[in-house]
Amino acid sequence: MSYEIIDGKKISLQMQEEIAAEVKAFTAKGGKIPHLAAVLVGEDPASQAYVGSKVKTCEKVGFKSTLVKFPSTISEQELLNKLDELNNDKDIDGYIVQLPLPKHISEHKIIEAVKPSKDVDGFHPINVGRLVLDLPTYISATPYGITQLLERYNIETSGKNCVVIGRSHIVGSPMSILMAKNNKFANCTVTLCHSRTKDLKAHCLNADIIIAAIGKPNFVTADMVKQGCVIIDVGINRVDDASLPKGYKLVGDVDFDNCAPKCSFITPVPGGVGPMTIASLLKNTLLAAKREIYK
Repeated sequence: MSYEIIDGKKISLQMQEEIAAEVKAFTAKGGKIPHLAAVLVGEDPASQAYVGSKVKTCEKVGFKSTLVKFPSTISEQELLNKLDELNNDKDIDGYIVQLPLPKHISEHKIIEAVKPSKDVDGFHPINVGRLVLDLPTYISATPYGITQLLERYNIETSGKNCVVIGRSHIVGSPMSILMAKNNKFANCTVTLCHSRTKDLKAHCLNADIIIAAIGKPNFVTADMVKQGCVIIDVGINRVDDASLPKGYKLVGDVDFDNCAPKCSFITPVPGGVGPMTIASLLKNTLLAAKREIYK
């Protein structure tokens, strides 16, 4: 069957234009310029590139941005002290701590040290709890971005069987909660699959929507997908390819070439879910500046 590509780049740019317009309107009425800070520990190239992209996009939509960099040798207490400063800085509306962190620093301690009203990543236990209870909150960037893709492509979800593959706290678990919520672009019957799931293929073949977030290249194959399925591929995996200048290519958790012909909608990798994360983070920061969640 013919399938439609879900273009995350296009939707991300649309969201950025909307956010820029909101910032202009908000500041014209006397509101403050939204200010996002990012804390980067260490020299991980992927983290540096990701944070750099966030800073550039902040400028594009009219935000202020601050990049706080530390060497990987920083102590846990020194980092906690810096987060306390950011929590008490009235000009900073929201901030993120780029993960992963060095092994000697507890990610749980750091996440819990972020003030919930400034937790625009949506990782703090209070914000996760508010999500579960269907209270206003910051939804973490990747799950929020996926909901925007489904909504803006007007994909029917109500009453559908949705299989989420992967139970991470960043994507899988919150995604399963969002897809089961009682709203127009959710209302799914959700199955959360993971490494202990028996007969994963049978679950997938029963799915109208598959959201793959496990970090295994080309894991979802065509024999696991029924005709007309919607596939959201969250994975970004490097696969060696000597024929390419960089020596590798990026692929998702889904075997795109063979699965796509069976789909109604599918996200590519790259260019699908990935670009949505920054737009979603900016949306949360705008909510923080407007005090729309924590008034």
